[in-house]
Amino acid sequence: MKIRIKGNSVRFRLTKTEVATLCNTGSIQEKTVFGANKFIYKVKLDAQAQQLTANFSNNTITMVFPANMAQNWENNDRVGFEHEQPLNHGKKLNLLIEKDFTCLDNTMEDQSDNYPNPKLQESNS
Repeated sequence: MKIRIKGNSVRFRLTKTEVATLCNTGSIQEKTVFGANKFIYKVKLDAQAQQLTANFSNNTITMVFPANMAQNWENNDRVGFEHEQPLNHGKKLNLLIEKDFTCLDNTMEDQSDNYPNPKLQESNS
């Protein structure tokens, strides 16, 4: 799972295995260790949730994903889901969770579990 944060925008990108795990078990998480501290980011399904939401507590970002939206996500072509979470003082937190596609450029990163990039498939047609 990858996370991208920029300003008031949080984006999670999930591999095939991570999408399947989320859909089948109801949660996934990753952590980055900084010496004695760790930063955790996770996604959990919630049957009561109506929209994507996120919170940050105890060095952990938790994205709450409505369980009904995740139904069959691992088996369909839907790329992702997004929502603007209202905050205090008229501000918003932009949330996005999506399937992770292989990169179009050369990268040293292991992409064996990523979804095929649709742009690569278009160029081969």
